[in-house]
Amino acid sequence: MLNWKKRSRDARDQVNDSVDDVKSYLGGIWFSRTVLTVVALYLIITIIVGWYWSQEPESFSVQEHTQQAAEKAQRPLVTGYTTVETLKQVASTLLDKPGGYLTNDIAPPGIWLDNMPSWEYGALVQVRDLSRALRKDFARSQSQSTEDADLAKAEPLFNFDNKSWVLPATEDEYRLGIKSLDRYLNRLSDPAKSNSQFYARADNLNNWLGDVATRLGSLSQRLSASVGKARLNIDSDNENAADADALEATPSSKHGQEQIVKTPWLQIDNVFYEARGQAWALSHFLRAIEIDFADVIAKKNATVSVRQIIRELEAAQEPLWSPMVLNGDGYGVLANHSLVMANYISRANAAIIELRQLLSQG
Repeated sequence: MLNWKKRSRDARDQVNDSVDDVKSYLGGIWFSRTVLTVVALYLIITIIVGWYWSQEPESFSVQEHTQQAAEKAQRPLVTGYTTVETLKQVASTLLDKPGGYLTNDIAPPGIWLDNMPSWEYGALVQVRDLSRALRKDFARSQSQSTEDADLAKAEPLFNFDNKSWVLPATEDEYRLGIKSLDRYLNRLSDPAKSNSQFYARADNLNNWLGDVATRLGSLSQRLSASVGKARLNIDSDNENAADADALEATPSSKHGQEQIVKTPWLQIDNVFYEARGQAWALSHFLRAIEIDFADVIAKKNATVSVRQIIRELEAAQEPLWSPMVLNGDGYGVLANHSLVMANYISRANAAIIELRQLLSQG
């Protein structure tokens, strides 16, 4: 009898142990599935958010925005107001667009994105160039005149490290730069303060356009290098330079020597979106220049040239319907988006060179 009871108790214990094992196993499965579900939902949400953040900002009407900003601040529209206000708005767009400023993000989904940070850098390059032109040329009557104090602060603020996350954050420095521009704009539109000026002269405009042409020329070469073609070295060496006594820091390949230039595969989309960012910012700046320098441009018969440049830059911002930047051969089956972009950038650059020639004429 005792033996039977012991066997029953042992069997019951085994059943209980088996039930506990099953519960433990099922609990482990439930926990694993819960974790996988949470991770999957997180990835789906970050992918959707990342896609939304990767959308390029829409263009804005320069004239309408300037009028609304002037009415809101109760300021008169003086010469130079449109250019400075447009610079402020482009810089603000970098910080206030969906997702904010992404280049210095250290967490998903921002850290996974590279197209939008490249776009931001392209727009930032043009912001830096125009802020330098404001300080160096537009706000000074001649080379010996004193530079504007607020513009002297704004330029280095926009040239701050674009990838700094904290202490200080890039966004904080750029917002200080925007505030410096706003202080200059406040003084510029105040008739009682004659110490702030904006000189809409042909030589000032020509100097800035020289920087623009250099940027676009470099972009065109980088975009064309997506297919990796052989090129002839066009850099002058000592024998072929205009100055035969010119010295070089390091020996370079001989003038006319063939070189293979190719953009790394992982950098092709970055160069493409950097070009789109520069084209977006520059098209707005040129529309502002067209307003503030209207008389100068009209006297040089260059109004049509400016509008054609803007059209080429706006064409470079047409929507990209492909899910990725294609890099087909020049006459291959697949498109090469970099070469298409290079075409618009090169045409805009050629038009800027002609515009500079018109501005240089008496």
